[in-house]
Amino acid sequence: MDSSNNASNQSRLSQLYDQVNGEEETRLCLDIPDAACRHLPRNYFAYLAANVLSKIADELSSARLVLPWLFSAMGAPLGLIGYIVPLREAGVLIPQLAIAAYLRRLAQRKYAWLAGAALSGIALLAVGILSPTLGKQVAGYTTLGLLLVYSMGRGVCSVAAKDVIGKTVSKKRRGALMGYSAGISSAAILCIGLGISFAQNQEANNKLPFLLILAAGALWFASLACFQAIKEEAGSTEGGRSAWDAVWENLALLKTDPVFRHYLLARGLLLSVALAPPFYALMAQQRSENAGDLGWLIIAGGLAGTISGPFWGKASDRSSRLTMAFAALMAGLLGIGIGVFDLFSTSGWTSQSWIYAALFFTVNLFYGGARLGRKAYLVDMTSGDKSGYVAIGNTLTGIALLVLGSLGFLADSIGPSGAIASLGVLSLIGSLVCWRLKEVSG
Repeated sequence: MDSSNNASNQSRLSQLYDQVNGEEETRLCLDIPDAACRHLPRNYFAYLAANVLSKIADELSSARLVLPWLFSAMGAPLGLIGYIVPLREAGVLIPQLAIAAYLRRLAQRKYAWLAGAALSGIALLAVGILSPTLGKQVAGYTTLGLLLVYSMGRGVCSVAAKDVIGKTVSKKRRGALMGYSAGISSAAILCIGLGISFAQNQEANNKLPFLLILAAGALWFASLACFQAIKEEAGSTEGGRSAWDAVWENLALLKTDPVFRHYLLARGLLLSVALAPPFYALMAQQRSENAGDLGWLIIAGGLAGTISGPFWGKASDRSSRLTMAFAALMAGLLGIGIGVFDLFSTSGWTSQSWIYAALFFTVNLFYGGARLGRKAYLVDMTSGDKSGYVAIGNTLTGIALLVLGSLGFLADSIGPSGAIASLGVLSLIGSLVCWRLKEVSG
């Protein structure tokens, strides 16, 4: 009976796969082992479901919105908020540098992904359960520590996922798979944000971020269950350098490539754009009157992400240099404008939730431009093997993130709007540095 049910399920999955991908007669199996072709429909939908769930979990535990809201709700020191994004990003970077070589020695990398997902889920559940029971300062530091654990788990997943999809999903179907994943998860996040936006309870305003973090942790385990269903054939365990090797072997690039040095300076200053959104979220939370305000910011962030990709992608094709410069310029002007207005304004507009949703949408739109522009510039700047440039760039950026995270302590003395304005000044400097970069597009 079980074998009959399994065969029936496989048949339905196969039919659905053929309909989704337009394969009615001959199944396309490019660049994957022959044995994997038989399991292609199963692997396709297992990976899709796991990726959708993990993307939703990422958004529900967003370092740029939900976590700053949570820190403010539990009364943690404001200065710690500046370290949320650095620890989130640096934590992802560490596994890519330290254990990439180890993962290459595994014949089946899906088990590394499963371990990373379990680590991520446990860390988020621990945040949701422990943080409300601890003192304000202890809760803040504990949450940062658990965030680092979560990020390291995410980093393991990031490294392993690329290998797993390469061995289980046909080359001509991977782009569509990731596209479906992004579309479905974005729609789900918008629906979640819309549902939250109708909440009008002040007490729920403080509980909501903890509930979202718990939901994110649970979704990681749901994602793990889906990923477990992937049938991965054993693969090669040889070849490839670790990212650490690439760093040490290519340190000479800093000495011999002036364009790369200039790019790294620009990238470091552009981190000010990435570090700004948490303070926008903090500013909104401090003036929030009900839980629905967080929902509107979730919607705003989701819309910004949906719109920014195609828009900035086309702009980067024309000039990635000018894309970075313009995005940093606008983010800088916005930040300084907010700081000046908040300093001198005596009107009551800052209590309106739609204002903060609009500001959060705008800063995330500019962040998308800075992020996509600097990625495109690195690709256009280098030819051939890019691993050395990427490894060095990621390492130095991780260090710069941790240094710039200390700017968060400005919020303790000058408030969120003052921190936003300070980051805005750095963004303007970054815009000038980007504008002076060598043109490499076109």
